[in-house]
Amino acid sequence: MNRYFNVSNPLFSLGFFVLILFSCEANTDDDLASSSEPIIPTNLTLDISIVGADSTNPYGDGTGVINIVANAENAIRYEFRFGNGVVVTNTTGIVQHTYTKKELHTYTVSVSAYSKNNRSVSTSEQIEILVERQPFNNLVFYDEFDVDGSPDDSKWGYNVGIGNNGWGNGEKQYYTNRPENVRVEDGLLKITAKKENYGNSAYTSARLLTEGKFDFTYGKVEVRAKLPYGEGTWPAIWMLGSNISTVSWPACGEIDIMEHWGHNQGIVQSALHTPSSFGDTRNHGSQNIEDVSTAFHVYAVEWDSEEIIFSVDGEVHYTYNPANKNNETWPFNKDQFLILNVAMGGSWFSIDPNFESSTMEVDYVRIYQ
Repeated sequence: MNRYFNVSNPLFSLGFFVLILFSCEANTDDDLASSSEPIIPTNLTLDISIVGADSTNPYGDGTGVINIVANAENAIRYEFRFGNGVVVTNTTGIVQHTYTKKELHTYTVSVSAYSKNNRSVSTSEQIEILVERQPFNNLVFYDEFDVDGSPDDSKWGYNVGIGNNGWGNGEKQYYTNRPENVRVEDGLLKITAKKENYGNSAYTSARLLTEGKFDFTYGKVEVRAKLPYGEGTWPAIWMLGSNISTVSWPACGEIDIMEHWGHNQGIVQSALHTPSSFGDTRNHGSQNIEDVSTAFHVYAVEWDSEEIIFSVDGEVHYTYNPANKNNETWPFNKDQFLILNVAMGGSWFSIDPNFESSTMEVDYVRIYQ
């Protein structure tokens, strides 16, 4: 047998070349695989500064704002988590975040740095931060009622009539815009409920509202008022969502700053009506004030994106702050308008048969943002 190959054979030469070619390609892939190492970010740093923090205010200035700078070698993007469910991703490693939950709270802030092949490293830091409501001090609407006669028609309109089903509460009054029921006199707005036959009703009164003239989202309302007296009177200072004509009640939301019933003389109440709780709502609070019909008091609400706080003369009696804010519990992220009225009677209480007339006097209305 011949022990030597004849390399001059054309078929042998072609096969030998193909074998060498495949061998080279296999070696090249192996070399690349062995030299390809994962890129992992290194030296990750996280720097957090709380705005306004110093030796006197270690938890910040109450705005809830923090500034963050993260940096890592070989990082092309950063993912930040603030301990409140919020996640932000960017390529700069620089971010500002605002906490909104009121009072002092502790959060764990974390950042993950990612390389171009999606390898990551992470670090975190715990912070304590104070969030306070920023004061509403910009006066955006007011009426001091210092011009005698009819209320300023650039600010106030009226509901006139009996409404549907007695305005929905079995009320007995007919609302008018007559001076007998509503007038400005001696620096006061006077809304008077009277026992008289008018428009097939046994009582008259007035209901003023800023609908179509002024509405707002978030702010502070202050109304200094003295309330009427008598079993069956139902004065109220309240607000309705400006979208009521399109979404109806209670989807529009209702904020009752003050309600008072003459058969429960010493109690004033605040309440909210939402799709999740309306009519006989569970969202309410009250306080005892014996002289509501003989002295002026400041009835107020402070309303922001997180909570609604009700008070009388600065004393808080109810705060509404649902943990889960959605259309059912929080229709209060849209404009509302203000209403002042005195109703008579209701579906669940009666009127003193000896009642003749009584007046709610309003010294001023002021709305701040």
